[in-house]
Amino acid sequence: MFRRAADEQRSPRPAVLVAVLALGTTALSLLQSLVVPLLGVIGEQLGVSANAAGWVLTANLLAAAVATPVLGRLGDTWGERPVALGVLAVMSAGTLLALVTSSLPLLIVARVLQGASYGLFPLAISVLRRELPAARLDVAMSVVSSTLAVGGVVGLVAAGLFAQDGGDYHRTFWVGLVVCLAALVLTALVLPRRPATGSGRVDWAGAVVLAGGLVLLLLPVSQGNAWGWASPATLGCLAGAAVVLPGWVLLQRWRAEPLVRPALLADPRTVVPNVAGLLTGVGLFASFLAVLQYVQTPPAAAGYGFGASVLEAAVVYLLPGGIAGILLAPVAGQVVARVGALPTMLAGAGCGLAGFLLLGLLRDTPAQVVAAGLLTQLWVAVAYAALPALVVAAVRPEETGVANAVNSIARSVGQAVGSTVTVAVLAAGLVPATGFPAPGAFTAVALVGAGSAAAVVAVTLAGMAGRRARRGGPPGTATATAAGGGRSPVEGAR
Repeated sequence: MFRRAADEQRSPRPAVLVAVLALGTTALSLLQSLVVPLLGVIGEQLGVSANAAGWVLTANLLAAAVATPVLGRLGDTWGERPVALGVLAVMSAGTLLALVTSSLPLLIVARVLQGASYGLFPLAISVLRRELPAARLDVAMSVVSSTLAVGGVVGLVAAGLFAQDGGDYHRTFWVGLVVCLAALVLTALVLPRRPATGSGRVDWAGAVVLAGGLVLLLLPVSQGNAWGWASPATLGCLAGAAVVLPGWVLLQRWRAEPLVRPALLADPRTVVPNVAGLLTGVGLFASFLAVLQYVQTPPAAAGYGFGASVLEAAVVYLLPGGIAGILLAPVAGQVVARVGALPTMLAGAGCGLAGFLLLGLLRDTPAQVVAAGLLTQLWVAVAYAALPALVVAAVRPEETGVANAVNSIARSVGQAVGSTVTVAVLAAGLVPATGFPAPGAFTAVALVGAGSAAAVVAVTLAGMAGRRARRGGPPGTATATAAGGGRSPVEGAR
């Protein structure tokens, strides 16, 4: 008994803890992106249409939207360790099922199970806030959060490597299974047992209503191109979401123990990172999909592109940004600690704006496209490094999990929007004679990405102005540190 109590109080080494949590979030983003370049291959090898294969992505996104807020709240009320281990076990089971099945319905079930992985990120931030001192928290959160972007690139590279030349798509899931199992074992060994930071019960009624509203919103966002944007299904789902989501907010006002406090949703300190996360998600998938399709287009047929394979597209054009993100994450954390999260996010959005403008104007050589992709991925890495600091500084310790879960949902919605808009724009620009989009379609996608980055700049500047107004002076005039590694709203998000 006494030995167990001592084990519960022992803190792991910060570097080891950060590495294990980063591995878990890498597994999250790896599983998300692993199938993106393989949807066509999955459709061919399973003998289903492209629209049917698209549910491999949609099911994962819907499951994530439903599970993430509940898992974040469970981490606050039950403790992060048991919830994280449960999530990793479900992820591993889903990846094993995807590896062995050749049935589309079972593959969709597997992707639903993998959707639980999105709950790992808010759980990781909660652990870091509790275990680390304030002086180390910004860098640690930056490293863990930036792996969300890095893992996506790793997934694309793995897909290109294992499925090149028409290879069996199942082989790509071996990578995901190895990472999931490694994260499960290491989490069990490293994550300390701690009492929950929050109390009370999970608002299951609120969770069900929120899940319904998010499904009604994300279904047309992800399937609108297939259903038709003016179809009864699309319009009906959007109308339902417009009713259910505001109804959920009202329900939360009436609940004694809400899933998410309505005041938390309306607080400008959380609105800014949530809107910025949504817009950054748009830019992430606009960049990924546009670059992948552009560089794989054969120049002899379309008059542009480089005829790259899936593997070459991922390694040559996307991997440099992933490597830069790994190297930049600790630096971004130091910048957040010294100058604040909002100025850091502003600098990142500036990189994204420059990258999309370069992609829109200059893409005749591989070097130009690599540079554009590098800049846009630096935006995502820097933004993901800054967002947790903004959220953590705005909420109480017992709300860290659910607040970061809301931010994760915002990023997921943005990624769905970015994917859908990119596909729709490229499809609208299709040239029947060649079977490929016109060059102007890629310019249009670049403008969408540039608009997202510019909107983040505007939101961030508004957040900085609002913070100065609330503090009654210029940034940096006050600091405070709360116990247990949490910072006051003044510090860390200035």
